[in-house]
Amino acid sequence: MLNNENIGTMDINILLSIVNMKLRDNYPSIEALCYDMDISEGTLINRLNEDKYIYQKSNNQFIKK
Repeated sequence: MLNNENIGTMDINILLSIVNMKLRDNYPSIEALCYDMDISEGTLINRLNEDKYIYQKSNNQFIKK
């Protein structure tokens, strides 16, 4: 389960895989995912940005810059 604490410590590749799978299968947007899972959108985006991933709204997924 994702939460604000383990976002910062989880392996970035595992985090990316989980988030993109949830976006693809369950959520129409990053806002909906974060709201439903009670996680900070900013924390999630910043963590994935550390490895040069950005949220692409048109495809509802994180992609490499």
